[in-house]
Amino acid sequence: MRESKRESDRRTFLSRSAATLAGAALSGTALSYGRILGANDRIALCHVGNGGRGSDLDLIVSKLATSHNVEMNSVCDLWRHNREKAVATNTKYYNRAPRAFQHIEDALADQQIDAVILSTPDHSHSPLLKMAADAGKDVYVEKPMGNVLEEAKAARDAVLQNKVIVQVGTQHRSEPYQIAAHDLVQTGVLGDVTKVEMVWNYHGPRWRGRPETGLIREEDTDWRKFLLNKPYRPFDPQVYCEFRLYKEFSSGIPDQWMSHGIDLVHWFMNDSFPKSAVAHGGVFAWHDGRENADTLHALLEYPKGFLVSYSTSFGNDAPGFTRYMGKNATLVNSGGEGSPRYQLVEEKGTHEDNPDIDRNRASKHVLLPGETRLPPMGIDDLTLGHMANWFECMRSRQRPHCTVREGFAHSVACMMATEAYWSGRKQYWDTATETFSDRGPAA
Repeated sequence: MRESKRESDRRTFLSRSAATLAGAALSGTALSYGRILGANDRIALCHVGNGGRGSDLDLIVSKLATSHNVEMNSVCDLWRHNREKAVATNTKYYNRAPRAFQHIEDALADQQIDAVILSTPDHSHSPLLKMAADAGKDVYVEKPMGNVLEEAKAARDAVLQNKVIVQVGTQHRSEPYQIAAHDLVQTGVLGDVTKVEMVWNYHGPRWRGRPETGLIREEDTDWRKFLLNKPYRPFDPQVYCEFRLYKEFSSGIPDQWMSHGIDLVHWFMNDSFPKSAVAHGGVFAWHDGRENADTLHALLEYPKGFLVSYSTSFGNDAPGFTRYMGKNATLVNSGGEGSPRYQLVEEKGTHEDNPDIDRNRASKHVLLPGETRLPPMGIDDLTLGHMANWFECMRSRQRPHCTVREGFAHSVACMMATEAYWSGRKQYWDTATETFSDRGPAA
């Protein structure tokens, strides 16, 4: 079928965006890489952590298998049930069974594996990323990149030292409408931005009541390996399967939701580490034994001189939005995480100057070339670009869209908000020492 002009324009835009964001080649990387992947070399992947998000990533990789010449040739999960499920799923995708490992150490020692995908529980992202980097494997790691500061720093340093290609899974950086909005902000059309507001909501006991909690038995997994660097505690199937609710293993809302939003703020605003953070919230909606908040509000100040307000409630599904508020215009995103609907609204003056300001504002939607109407709220193929970018960068040895440095930055912002919430004290970032504490800068 002949390609329409609209689709041709859209593809041209996406190609340009991908080339622009890929960035400069990493100095010296190709020389240090054990085996340079050519266009005809199949990339052999091992997927570590084969739970719910893992199933999503398996599907994404399968959709790119032919176009990017990749194959999931092995899977790895501590729990036998997940391993067997992942083997069956990938056998269906590739018409042959992947090898199965229980422990990541065995997978990383396998020279037939070029790269690993990490979609394990939040507390293990940084430790496993460091292990993979030290083994010389390229990595796709789910967000947050880390939730313990020293572990996140160690992972980042290992990646940079070993010059492996790491894509952190804040995938909205690779989505075409987010790219178009980012490019618009870079023109300076908003003027001086003083505040960014994000409100993303959900109605339900998020992360509680997962069916796998009733399936897992201690003898079918390796509980001590699951705990990793955490103090020993008796086996608990709720902690294992619903880890996002327990503060030792995840911060919940910051790790899972705010990480996406704050990463976009860092990208749009070219400002990566907050000067300070405060947060408040609690368990107000779902009194089900969870430790992490189901309602949270964080405020973060950035060096360029703007405030970020992030808010989530799991007790009400009021419409979500994001607003970048500049002196000349406001960029409004309608919907929650990943919404493709952006609108630019001009400022026409102050309320004192013009009491009819709301009626006189000029506005336009942010569309891709060739488009004349708003995109639908759910576009399936938008999720493919981030993984595709990682595959392309594995071959070119260029910077992916979300590097380990950017992953470290969003992790710091989330950790500061989390510490502010639990301690009740404002947290300050020290750039020189790469630490945060409740001690403000000297007067």
